[in-house]
Formats: sequence, structure tokens, C-alpha cells
Amino acid sequence: MKRFFVDKMSDITELTGEEFEHAKNVLRTSVGEEVVLLDNSGKEYTAVVSAVEKKRMLLNVVRSELGQREAEADVCLLFGYLKNADKNEFIVQKAVELGVKRIGVFSSEFSSAYMNENKLERLNKVAKEATKQCLRSVAPTVVYFDTLEKALAAGAAYENKLFACEFASNSEADLSALQGSTAIVVGSEGGFSRAEAEGAKTLGYKHVSLGKRILRAETAAVALASVVMFSLGEWQ
Repeated sequence: MKRFFVDKMSDITELTGEEFEHAKNVLRTSVGEEVVLLDNSGKEYTAVVSAVEKKRMLLNVVRSELGQREAEADVCLLFGYLKNADKNEFIVQKAVELGVKRIGVFSSEFSSAYMNENKLERLNKVAKEATKQCLRSVAPTVVYFDTLEKALAAGAAYENKLFACEFASNSEADLSALQGSTAIVVGSEGGFSRAEAEGAKTLGYKHVSLGKRILRAETAAVALASVVMFSLGEWQ
């Protein structure tokens, strides 16, 4: 069934704004059709369209159940903001599909791209669309950190803290034996400075190598998130 996010759930729920426009004009959702409503609570609400008006759609909620597609693993992905907008969107989309629960983008020493409110809004829209596509019930909120230090602080409470470092000679963490919540940090196109890498270590982050070859930033983010999800049992 078609899936839509709503701001507020009730027995009779209104669908407005972009979600309404998408439902009405793109998906041609009509009266009598059953759809799934999401409110980021983790529940999925089956509802029947009762009216389609000029600026809103009314839906009668008939039942609710807990979504079954959310990951058990608690993983946070923090990545350096990239120059190419499509690549940032790619990372967010794939992180959502993989089950990542928290996504942050940051600026660091070698960053050459700049965030603004419109760009951040776009990334959150991508996260919602990916959530619907992969049948998750909760869309991660994409947040922005204007320094690497703030991003690293956001991962402080995670049991495993992994820092992808292109000049690390070997990995300080065994990626095949991870257990517990995990924060992943991947740099932008320019990577990290040695001072940034050492600063991360002082905060409890372990350097991890992604092999002999230098990966593009978007490849590194998705590859490391995939390995972590597999190691934590999400693909079993």
C-alpha cells in the first residue's frame, strides 16, 4: 500500500502539504483506497481515504500495528558534507535503506562544500522518501554539525566508535566482532587531517582501515555502514 507521513495522528487524520500533493497529483490516491500512515512513532496505521479536497485529504484510521522493518542495531552514521549534492543524497538514501537510525553531516578541516537550510531540508526529504520505499516506519532526522568536534561529541555515548582513516596502517577495531550501539565517522572528499584523526582517538574513536585502495567518500560511507550492519546481525 501507498505510505505517507503525517504530523499528527487521530481517528480521522488529515494529509496536507507535500505529502498531500504527492498523494493526490502523483499517486492519484482516491476515495475508498487503503493506505499506510506513518508518524515516526514506530507504528504503522492503516487508513481509508474518506475525502479528497483542494488542500487536504481526510483518512479514517482502521487499525495500527508496530512496524516490523526497523533495525535492532543502533547505528549512527556521521559523514563529511560533499560538494556534489547528489552524492550526499545517495549516502542518506542508502543509510536509511540499511537501517541506520541516526544520520549527521559535518564540516571538517578539508571540507570544501557548505551547508544551508535548504540543503538540509532536502536531505531530510530524501530520508523520508527512502523510509517509505524500504518499508521502514521511522525516518531518521538528518542533522548538521558545523565542526567535526561537534559531530564526534554526538557519537560519544555509543559503545563502538569507528573512525574511517585512510592513512591508518591497520584497524584498531575488529569489524567482524562488533556488539552494541555503533557510531561511524567518514570524511568528505579531502578526508581527515592527522590532527583530526588523533583528536578523534582522544575521544574514544578507533581508527579503521577500509583496505588498500582509496575509496570515494560516498563509497566509504555506504560500504562501512553495510559491514557494520552485517556484523551486528541485521542481515542474518
